[in-house]
Amino acid sequence: MVEEERKYEVDPGFAVPDLSGYLPDGGRLVELPAVELTATYYDTPDLRLARAGVSLRHRVGDTEPWTVKLPADAPGVRHEISRTGKRRTPPTELVWLVTAYSRGAELTPAATVRTVRTVLEVRDADDALLVELADDAVSVLDGKTVRSTFREVEVEFKTGDRQLLDRVEAALVAAGATAGGFTPKHVRALGAAAAGPADLPPVDDLPAEPTAADVVTRAVRDDITRILTHEALVRLHAPVGDDDTAVHQMRVGCRRLRSDLRTFRALVDADWAGTLREELKWIAGVLGGARDAEVLRERLRRTATTDPLAPLPDAAVGRIDTALAARHEAALAEVDAAMRSDRYVALVEMLVQAAREPQLTRAAAGPATQVLPRLVARPWRRLAYGGSGVDGAADLTLDAPDERWHAVRINGKKARYAVDAVAPVVGGGAAKLAKALSKVQNLLGEHQDAAVAADTWQQIAADHPDDHELAVTAGRLVERERTAVRAARADFADAWDRASTPGRTKWLP
Repeated sequence: MVEEERKYEVDPGFAVPDLSGYLPDGGRLVELPAVELTATYYDTPDLRLARAGVSLRHRVGDTEPWTVKLPADAPGVRHEISRTGKRRTPPTELVWLVTAYSRGAELTPAATVRTVRTVLEVRDADDALLVELADDAVSVLDGKTVRSTFREVEVEFKTGDRQLLDRVEAALVAAGATAGGFTPKHVRALGAAAAGPADLPPVDDLPAEPTAADVVTRAVRDDITRILTHEALVRLHAPVGDDDTAVHQMRVGCRRLRSDLRTFRALVDADWAGTLREELKWIAGVLGGARDAEVLRERLRRTATTDPLAPLPDAAVGRIDTALAARHEAALAEVDAAMRSDRYVALVEMLVQAAREPQLTRAAAGPATQVLPRLVARPWRRLAYGGSGVDGAADLTLDAPDERWHAVRINGKKARYAVDAVAPVVGGGAAKLAKALSKVQNLLGEHQDAAVAADTWQQIAADHPDDHELAVTAGRLVERERTAVRAARADFADAWDRASTPGRTKWLP
């Protein structure tokens, strides 16, 4: 689940203000009896979890006493995952869930806090819980000795209008609460060491006059951040928003990083980059099976409902989806096994170290605007003009085999990643080219997805030769996919012409 809350520091004598004036029509305030909560937080000896804004705790009395909290995209928003398990033995699933932060290091008790909590609930006329305010008196324990104390207020959003949070915050601040930083209890309990920088460095803005090293470092960190911030959600088989998946985002991060290391190979140590690219190829390949199944299941739902005037039999479509679901489940099992291996833990360590200290050559010290365009020119020329038996984008014909279109798609992805990496520095035509290549890539991606889907529907029908209804349904799906292939091909020439205009490419040598 996703937890959205705000924290406030308060003095020992702080009094929670009267919130009755903030109730919706017919709403009510419910004050619950005070409860005592004792939580033990687990971490590595150097507090890797705490420094990354992550926690793994055991709290006495909870139905599911073990909880992991992971940072999300917005301040105060975290992913919260709870499980049952024995005291003093963190559940294996949760230990693996924090691998991106622990990197396999042993997790042991790091802090114990006792909280006396008084909860005030804000409910609407239908008794739905809108906001929960927790007034916590916290004691940091050293064995049975109280080492320090502090008090804080947490306000957690449950449902309804988020503006209610703002109004409650205004009332708390007016009463003397201090709003601002989101500092978890265990971080306050552990002190300065827990508040230090995370091992994975942030993706900082580029300086006014960046070197090539600045740009490459930023690109590498951006790619690695995408990989590692999604890996826990991959383990949970969780979506990302309404229309994306963690598997997709993690795989994109792997492919971008491999592509960037290739594009900038003159600027990075060859052995270092080669080893990293090989390991990224392995995990991206494992993720690929799950991603392909995701795409096909979504494609099936979309293609089956393309023409509402010619509906396809729900039962037959359902049988196709059942076959895809079995593939998807098997592929996710392979992902789970790979991500619980020593090889994967070693890769995570490599990624964190790569983000901290990319192994760059002397050539990277030159000005970005002078060094980078000639490096990006290579993947661009490969896309535009082809080579090694692969067509250039302008050479594609409407009757070319699907495989030739797919080969151009691969080169298009590499060129797009390269231009994306340097566009913030080069600006102008590079930014326009990046946008145009995105449209080109969308068409090539649609072409590939439709072609692969058509082959898949035929294969599933062939696997069930006695299912006449499924065979007819698969045939109709294939017709629709090939129509999509033809539409993508028809639109491609104009998209390529826009991408390859001198105004977008003249910056390339």
